[in-house]
Amino acid sequence: MKSFKLLLSSLLLIFLDQLSKYWIVNNLSLGEIRPFIKGVLSLTYLQNRGAAFSILQNQQWFFILMTLFVVGAALYYLLKTPTLSFWKSLALTLIISGGLGNFIDRLRLGYVVDMIHLDFIDFAIFNVADSYLCVGVALLLIILWKEE
Repeated sequence: MKSFKLLLSSLLLIFLDQLSKYWIVNNLSLGEIRPFIKGVLSLTYLQNRGAAFSILQNQQWFFILMTLFVVGAALYYLLKTPTLSFWKSLALTLIISGGLGNFIDRLRLGYVVDMIHLDFIDFAIFNVADSYLCVGVALLLIILWKEE
Protein backbone atom coordinates (compact mmCIF):
# COMPACT_ATOMS: atom_id res chain seq x y z
CA MET A 1 0.00 0.00 0.00
CA LYS A 2 2.85 2.39 0.84
CA SER A 3 4.44 1.75 -2.58
CA PHE A 4 1.14 2.53 -4.31
CA LYS A 5 0.77 5.85 -2.46
CA LEU A 6 4.34 6.83 -3.32
CA LEU A 7 3.85 5.88 -6.96
CA LEU A 8 0.61 7.86 -7.12
CA SER A 9 2.29 10.86 -5.45
CA SER A 10 5.16 10.71 -7.90
CA LEU A 11 2.82 10.48 -10.90
CA LEU A 12 0.90 13.53 -9.62
CA LEU A 13 4.11 15.53 -9.19
CA ILE A 14 5.32 14.56 -12.67
CA PHE A 15 1.93 15.52 -14.12
CA LEU A 16 2.11 18.97 -12.45
CA ASP A 17 5.63 19.49 -13.80
CA GLN A 18 4.63 18.50 -17.33
CA LEU A 19 1.45 20.60 -17.14
CA SER A 20 3.46 23.70 -16.16
CA LYS A 21 5.86 23.11 -19.07
CA TYR A 22 2.98 22.54 -21.49
CA TRP A 23 1.38 25.82 -20.41
CA ILE A 24 4.63 27.76 -20.83
CA VAL A 25 5.35 26.35 -24.30
CA ASN A 26 1.80 27.15 -25.45
CA ASN A 27 1.48 30.62 -23.90
CA LEU A 28 4.94 32.24 -24.14
CA SER A 29 7.33 32.67 -27.02
CA LEU A 30 10.86 31.36 -26.61
CA GLY A 31 12.76 33.93 -24.54
CA GLU A 32 9.61 35.88 -23.59
CA ILE A 33 9.46 37.23 -20.04
CA ARG A 34 6.09 37.64 -18.36
CA PRO A 35 5.84 39.10 -14.82
CA PHE A 36 3.96 36.80 -12.46
CA ILE A 37 4.50 38.30 -9.00
CA LYS A 38 5.93 41.79 -9.52
CA GLY A 39 9.48 42.08 -8.21
CA VAL A 40 9.52 38.45 -7.07
CA LEU A 41 8.84 36.02 -9.89
CA SER A 42 8.60 36.10 -13.67
CA LEU A 43 7.87 33.38 -16.17
CA THR A 44 10.49 33.05 -18.90
CA TYR A 45 10.39 30.32 -21.52
CA LEU A 46 13.85 28.85 -22.12
CA GLN A 47 15.10 25.61 -23.62
CA ASN A 48 17.92 24.18 -21.51
CA ARG A 49 20.11 21.65 -23.33
CA GLY A 50 22.42 21.32 -20.32
CA ALA A 51 22.14 20.60 -16.62
CA ALA A 52 21.66 23.00 -13.74
CA PHE A 53 22.83 26.52 -14.61
CA SER A 54 23.11 25.32 -18.24
CA ILE A 55 26.38 23.46 -17.65
CA LEU A 56 27.37 20.51 -19.87
CA GLN A 57 25.38 21.74 -22.86
CA ASN A 58 24.23 19.12 -25.39
CA GLN A 59 25.33 16.08 -23.35
CA GLN A 60 21.93 14.38 -23.59
CA TRP A 61 23.22 10.78 -23.36
CA PHE A 62 25.14 11.64 -20.20
CA PHE A 63 21.99 13.12 -18.62
CA ILE A 64 19.86 10.18 -19.68
CA LEU A 65 22.29 7.66 -18.19
CA MET A 66 22.73 9.67 -14.97
CA THR A 67 18.98 10.05 -14.58
CA LEU A 68 18.40 6.33 -15.07
CA PHE A 69 21.08 5.56 -12.48
CA VAL A 70 19.93 8.08 -9.84
CA VAL A 71 16.20 7.48 -10.27
CA GLY A 72 16.77 3.72 -10.40
CA ALA A 73 18.84 3.77 -7.20
CA ALA A 74 16.32 6.00 -5.39
CA LEU A 75 13.39 3.88 -6.55
CA TYR A 76 15.12 0.65 -5.55
CA TYR A 77 15.96 2.02 -2.08
CA LEU A 78 12.45 3.41 -1.66
CA LEU A 79 10.74 0.14 -2.58
CA LYS A 80 13.16 -2.25 -0.84
CA THR A 81 13.31 -0.47 2.52
CA PRO A 82 9.96 -1.00 4.26
CA THR A 83 10.76 1.06 7.36
CA LEU A 84 11.53 4.42 5.77
CA SER A 85 10.39 7.50 7.64
CA PHE A 86 7.85 9.82 6.07
CA TRP A 87 10.56 12.45 5.48
CA LYS A 88 12.99 10.07 3.77
CA SER A 89 10.16 8.69 1.61
CA LEU A 90 9.17 12.26 0.70
CA ALA A 91 12.77 13.19 -0.18
CA LEU A 92 13.19 10.15 -2.43
CA THR A 93 9.78 10.69 -4.05
CA LEU A 94 10.73 14.30 -4.86
CA ILE A 95 14.08 13.20 -6.31
CA ILE A 96 12.43 10.51 -8.45
CA SER A 97 9.66 12.86 -9.63
CA GLY A 98 12.05 15.68 -10.48
CA GLY A 99 14.43 13.38 -12.30
CA LEU A 100 11.64 11.81 -14.34
CA GLY A 101 10.00 15.18 -15.09
CA ASN A 102 13.16 16.44 -16.76
CA PHE A 103 13.90 13.01 -18.25
CA ILE A 104 10.59 13.12 -20.12
CA ASP A 105 11.56 16.49 -21.64
CA ARG A 106 14.99 15.24 -22.69
CA LEU A 107 13.55 12.16 -24.40
CA ARG A 108 10.61 13.94 -25.98
CA LEU A 109 12.16 17.29 -26.92
CA GLY A 110 15.95 16.94 -26.64
CA TYR A 111 16.02 19.74 -24.05
CA VAL A 112 14.38 20.71 -20.76
CA VAL A 113 11.77 23.47 -20.61
CA ASP A 114 12.69 26.06 -17.97
CA MET A 115 10.43 28.90 -16.90
CA ILE A 116 10.80 30.12 -13.30
CA HIS A 117 12.83 33.32 -13.00
CA LEU A 118 13.42 34.83 -9.57
CA ASP A 119 13.43 38.61 -10.05
CA PHE A 120 14.89 39.49 -6.66
CA ILE A 121 18.16 37.55 -7.11
CA ASP A 122 20.53 36.81 -9.97
CA PHE A 123 19.81 33.09 -10.27
CA ALA A 124 19.39 30.54 -13.05
CA ILE A 125 15.98 30.05 -14.61
CA PHE A 126 14.58 26.68 -13.57
CA ASN A 127 11.42 24.55 -13.66
CA VAL A 128 9.10 22.68 -11.30
CA ALA A 129 11.05 19.40 -11.63
CA ASP A 130 14.26 21.23 -10.68
CA SER A 131 12.47 22.45 -7.56
CA TYR A 132 11.47 18.90 -6.66
CA LEU A 133 15.08 17.76 -7.10
CA CYS A 134 16.58 20.57 -5.03
CA VAL A 135 14.10 20.21 -2.17
CA GLY A 136 14.41 16.40 -2.26
CA VAL A 137 18.22 16.43 -2.19
CA ALA A 138 18.34 19.10 0.55
CA LEU A 139 15.83 17.16 2.63
CA LEU A 140 17.74 13.90 2.16
CA LEU A 141 21.03 15.57 3.16
CA ILE A 142 19.44 16.97 6.32
CA ILE A 143 17.97 13.55 7.16
CA LEU A 144 21.26 11.75 6.60
CA TRP A 145 23.15 14.40 8.60
CA LYS A 146 20.71 14.04 11.51
CA GLU A 147 21.01 10.24 11.37
CA GLU A 148 24.75 10.50 11.90
